[in-house]
Amino acid sequence: MGDDFTEIRDFNNGENGTVGFDDVLNRIQTAELVQLTRDLVRIPSVYRPETGEGEEKVARFVGQKLEETGLDVLIEEVEPGRPNVLATLGGGVGRTILLEAHTDVVTEGDKADWTHPPFAGEIVGDRIYGRGACDTKGNLAAAMLAVKAIKESGRPVRGRIILAIPVDEEGLMKGIKHMINRGHVTGVDGAIICEPEDNQICISQKGALRARITTRGKMSHGCMPLTGFNPIPAMVEIVRRMREVEKQEIDRHGKDEFLGFPSITPTVFRAPVTGEPQLNVMPSGAEVLVDIRTIPGQSHKTLKSRLIEVVDAVEGEVKRDLAAGWERSVREELHPGLSRGLPFSAGIDIFEDRPWTKTDRTEPIVESVTRAYRLVTGKEPVYNGVPGATDGTFLHAWAGIPIVTTGAGDRMVPHQKDEWVDIDQLVETARIYAASILGYLDR
Repeated sequence: MGDDFTEIRDFNNGENGTVGFDDVLNRIQTAELVQLTRDLVRIPSVYRPETGEGEEKVARFVGQKLEETGLDVLIEEVEPGRPNVLATLGGGVGRTILLEAHTDVVTEGDKADWTHPPFAGEIVGDRIYGRGACDTKGNLAAAMLAVKAIKESGRPVRGRIILAIPVDEEGLMKGIKHMINRGHVTGVDGAIICEPEDNQICISQKGALRARITTRGKMSHGCMPLTGFNPIPAMVEIVRRMREVEKQEIDRHGKDEFLGFPSITPTVFRAPVTGEPQLNVMPSGAEVLVDIRTIPGQSHKTLKSRLIEVVDAVEGEVKRDLAAGWERSVREELHPGLSRGLPFSAGIDIFEDRPWTKTDRTEPIVESVTRAYRLVTGKEPVYNGVPGATDGTFLHAWAGIPIVTTGAGDRMVPHQKDEWVDIDQLVETARIYAASILGYLDR
């Protein structure tokens, strides 16, 4: 473990009556952490706008707990029934560290598929089961108790600690965007994103572009397709060419150390776009949703331009063929004038842009979490990357904050049925968070 571990151990002992690291870490009790995690899981926070359900109940619960701890708490609505929670400890001269953990969870799907009820917070063996136990209510509880341990230890806070607890991380990340736009993260020097990563230290994450592609033609009877215009073949050609763009991006950028290859993945195909499909009816429109994931080094601006070029090129080719090519000739042969005025258009809407992130290992926030991991576990850390985007995407890209992502939970478990988190690992996480905060502020 080398000099870093020795340095922390020496500092940990405390001097001249000061509170050492162990005095703080020992305040994190398993029973309290388990109970808080279960309480959070038992408050459903799937966003269901059609029923008015969302994050409000769990956010209010979290806000009350943090006020009881003695933090300064701000609860601020992003949208009706969707409040962010922001809690602060300290505020003197020194660094500011932020820990982020979201309150929303994904849908549980069919409850009958679960062995353990999704919102019961059941304990079986050394695991807590339930939607959000892993992603990321367990880590939210760990962050809350880490800050509580620091507060109750009486150790002076040199600088400022912020707990940022936003809504909508599983959606369009409106919560963290709102916090940034409102100036609530101004002055933050480093951030820990509390997500299930098996306590690996993740220093990069994929970027994401979300795109909607549409092609429009003319509806017709399936037995007389030439009386209309089928938008599906053009869409298939667009998707095929995007596959070529994906291959070119892989050839150009190769495999990232932690994140693997970039990808362009069509995930949803609709034709017709609205209404019921029917075998003997040619639809007037088609739509494809595309999930695009990028790795460090890729230019989102360039990639967006290439995708737009693909769509524009196919649209132009189809229109030219309608005007003077094969399409026109067969229609005219069938019935003079049948090719006139046939509509066709193609378009792409890139409605979300989440930049990739990469943080150098020499950044103080990374070094502090690394030292904390060694202190708590006595082992060397494993570095990795986050395969998806997190709220840290925008803290890094919009606010320029160095980030590191770490937390309890098997990284393959989120969004699955019978989601769970290991209790011992969760306790380890809370102590890593506390040690990271102290080490970062005291550097």
